Amino acid sequence: MSWSLVGLAAGIALGFAGYFGGFGAFVVVAVLGLIGLVAGRYLDGDLDPGDFLRPRDRGRDDDRPRTRPRPR
Repeated sequence: MSWSLVGLAAGIALGFAGYFGGFGAFVVVAVLGLIGLVAGRYLDGDLDPGDFLRPRDRGRDDDRPRTRPRPR
């Protein structure tokens, strides 16, 4: 199944929830969909829980400041 089809199905579900249930139902469906997406990605092996816990490397390869070249 392509991601476009998954996005279409999610959009339709959110549209129905928003139309028939109001804004509260829309938010509940969106949050539960996000939780399901994260759980599915974890079970597929595409998501490592350590990605959220490890600090990012904020350093660069070199210590030189990056500047734009001066116009001539």
